[in-house]
Order: sequence, then structure tokens, then C-alpha cells
Amino acid sequence: MRGGRPPVSTALHAAAPVRETVLSLTGVHKRFGAVQALTDVHLEVAAGEVVALVGDNGAGKSTLVKVISGVYIPDEGEVELAGQKVRITAPSQAQSLGIATVFQDLALCDNLDVVANLFLGQEHLTGPFIDEVSMEKDAWRLLRSLSAKIPSVRIAIAGLSGGQRQTVAIARSLVGSPKVVMLDEPTAALGVAQTAEVLNLVERLRDQGLGVILISHNMADVQAVADRIVVLRLGRNAAEFDVEDVTTEQLVAAITGASDNVVAARQSRKEGSS
Repeated sequence: MRGGRPPVSTALHAAAPVRETVLSLTGVHKRFGAVQALTDVHLEVAAGEVVALVGDNGAGKSTLVKVISGVYIPDEGEVELAGQKVRITAPSQAQSLGIATVFQDLALCDNLDVVANLFLGQEHLTGPFIDEVSMEKDAWRLLRSLSAKIPSVRIAIAGLSGGQRQTVAIARSLVGSPKVVMLDEPTAALGVAQTAEVLNLVERLRDQGLGVILISHNMADVQAVADRIVVLRLGRNAAEFDVEDVTTEQLVAAITGASDNVVAARQSRKEGSS
């Protein structure tokens, strides 16, 4: 937990790989009338890192995602992308800056095939005509880069499983060569095999050097693929963990606020003095 971790030795710290920070949020506030949705929120994501964003309902996760993706403009705070301060005022601007978002509803067109969904609004043109051959080649290239299990790029989305639909949505997010990809509950309502397939995709995004923000309520999924876990509670930073240093019980306590109560604090003091 930030501020509560034991000090790391200089030797270990020096040996740790230094990764470039691709996205940084500092002191972000967002208010909706009398409701303070976000208060002084900080977040950093490095290239080749999966950062899980967790918290209970109403913790501010969705609001923060919408701030990053340009749906909401923060009232205060700074956003930096690859070390440069940016002011994101629209989703199209976020996309052009290299921030891709895969929302929970996926926003796929069931009646269109995989190729059409991947390049919807970003079609390849040769003169006035759509270049279907070029788009099909790039569709296969994208899917192969993710080791995706899609039988055909000409199959309609309606004919795909839940995991395959999620795969198409993630592949579509890569069309603009983003620096950061945000995934909102990517394994929600999926079976065990499909969940494993999607988590493999998350790892491949990390392997490609992208910064990945994973929003999830599933602690098993989070602990399986995340490098760091950031906990929001009541619109504020509540805790931050390296995934190898935290238990499910500690995560749940940070999410629910149980670690802030008097009994937990007394137990922590007893353990520290023993």
C-alpha cells in the first residue's frame, strides 16, 4: 500500500527494470453538481504494464475511465501522455492521442462481419472505393498478433462467442496503434475457457509494450494478469499494491474500507510491534 510498504533495498531497487510512463494523472477532481465523483486522484501506467483499477460500485472507476477517454473533462488536475501535458476534451481526441478504450458493451455491430467491425469509420480507401482486400489482410495481421481464435474474418459478429466478440473489440482498439488500452470488465459474463482466452489477450497487449488499464470486479482475474493494483474508494485513491505482495483479503479490505476501521488499525499496530 502506498505509504505503508516496507522500504525496498537500494540493490533491489537498482535491479528493477525502468519502464517509461506512458500515462500519468495527477490531482484529478470531477464534480457533478453536489456530487464529488473524484477527489485528488493519481494514476500512473508504464509501457508494458497492466494496472488493474478496482473498487466497489460508486468508487469512481467509471468516472475516471471516462475522464481518460475524453467523455468527461476533469474540473482540476493534470494528464500527461508520454511525458507531455494534454487536455482531452473528446473521445476522438483521446483516440488520436493514442488512448483506446474497450467499454463493457463492446459496441460491435452484430450484422456486420469481423473486418467491417474492425475498420468501422476507419475504412481503407482506394480512390472513392473501400479496399476490402487490404482491410482483410490487416484484420488477419491484427488477430494473429493477439493469437486470436477467430475462424474467419468474414463471419458475422452474431455468430461469435462472447470471448471471440471481446477479442474483436480488443483488436479494433489496436487499429490506431495506441499507447494505452483501457479494458472495462472484459471478462464479465464469460465462461471459464473464454475468460482464460481474454486474459491471454491482456498479457499479449502487455508483451507488445502497451500500457494496459484493466477495470474488473473479479479479483482472481486481476491477480492473474496485473502488475499493480490501484484501489479507488469513494472517489479517492485508497491503496496501491504490487500484485505479488497482496492477498485477496487485503484487496477486499482496501475496497470495502475494512482496513480503515479501528479494529484493523489496532491489529496493524500489534503486528508492527511484535
